Amino acid sequence: MEHDYNDLIAIFNRTFYAEYNTKLVKGDDEPIYLPADEHRTFNGIYFAHGYFSSALHEIAHWLVAGRKRWGLVDFGYWYEADGRSEAQQRLFEQVEVKPQALEWILSVAANHRFYASSDNLNGTTGDTRPFKQAVYNQVCHYAEHGLPKRAALLHRALCDFYGTEAKIDLDCFDIEKI
Repeated sequence: MEHDYNDLIAIFNRTFYAEYNTKLVKGDDEPIYLPADEHRTFNGIYFAHGYFSSALHEIAHWLVAGRKRWGLVDFGYWYEADGRSEAQQRLFEQVEVKPQALEWILSVAANHRFYASSDNLNGTTGDTRPFKQAVYNQVCHYAEHGLPKRAALLHRALCDFYGTEAKIDLDCFDIEKI
């Protein structure tokens, strides 16, 4: 199935713009979240190069961030650039578990392939199995306890658009393929 990022933009903006003044926007090299300011009347989630996966990932970060963080560039999160040491990589992975679990769930809803991202091409990733297991465990938690409100809204909208099952079926989540 071909995935057009314009569909994802339309789904996201239709679902969230009116209530949250937030738009999904195709960006350039680096993804970034920019809150509304004197130059932009809306909060913008900018994803890289029109990549569908990048859009889902950046959306997941917005879904995890609370209202207080929506007023901060990139939600005020710490980010150590590519080239992290193994110790820095473990810290990076700790803050990526929930966003990547949501990204995986949204990817399944959109019938799109998900890959866990270590995002450290020029550094040491070490053993990624514990990180992938943590992401899977978080997916299991969401399957058992339900998604947060905004994530549930987008999940339903993606399932409706792509004709996928709305129930989070753990049989659709294979840790060996991420």
